Amino acid sequence: MRNPLQLVLDFLSPPQAPASPVSTASPASPASPAPRASPDPTPNSKVAIPSEVAIAHPRANRETVLEGMRVAYLFQRVRRRSIGFVVGPDGLEVRAPKWVTLKEVELGLQERGEWVLRKWAELQERQKNIRQIEWREGASLDYLGAPLHLHLCPQNGRSELNDQRQLLLALPHTAEASQIRDAVQAWLMREAKILFEQRLNHFAPLMGVQWRRLSLSNAGSRWGSARVDGAIRLNWRLIHLKPEAIDYVVVHELAHLREMNHSPAFWKVVADILPDHLERRKALQKENLANWA
Repeated sequence: MRNPLQLVLDFLSPPQAPASPVSTASPASPASPAPRASPDPTPNSKVAIPSEVAIAHPRANRETVLEGMRVAYLFQRVRRRSIGFVVGPDGLEVRAPKWVTLKEVELGLQERGEWVLRKWAELQERQKNIRQIEWREGASLDYLGAPLHLHLCPQNGRSELNDQRQLLLALPHTAEASQIRDAVQAWLMREAKILFEQRLNHFAPLMGVQWRRLSLSNAGSRWGSARVDGAIRLNWRLIHLKPEAIDYVVVHELAHLREMNHSPAFWKVVADILPDHLERRKALQKENLANWA
């Protein structure tokens, strides 16, 4: 009987259909070599990455073959209840609790090989279209789905948004790009925290759940996460997007306080609050966030 691993995946993926039976192809087939048993990698160890590797995490300490493509990934033992797969700008990260064997980790990777490669291809395509912001007087960026313009106002005591959607920054006209970037980011994060708390307080009673703590995330590939203890993490960059997208992520994470999975029961919780959640999720998948590096 197959070990029922709960795979924690990017919540933007649509609900998965029941898995098809595992292929009976020989494990020695060149297209899908059987994984060799090996001890857990040490935290600072790295694998030698072949030139033909398809995905290579800069801190990779294990590798595998997915759909015929070599993948070098970062493997970590963490305190959690399930195996977690995260595809981000650096590549693939796999996190697993101590009681899960490496064989079970490899099985999970093989079951989700197509998903990993597809997410990596989508991420690479999005990276091509990322809009670079010029941190200067008059530059524009999105706030709640509409552009605002940056203006340096040394006479201001603090940064604030006026009625003309101008963000007045309390900086001298000689401010460097890094100073402007940091001031804008600080303002956006303050606004994000206020808005996210308002939306959590709005939806939580409707869903019969109670959140305990909100923290802002700076993740490069996840919009949010939720824990069984009621802790919610939301990516502060959501503040760039339309309110409809923000509400979708908020409802999605609150729904995890009812169902810590992406089962049909979970999606029913989301649909009861947002009947158009499928359209919202599809729109969210197309979003490219500004590069704050």
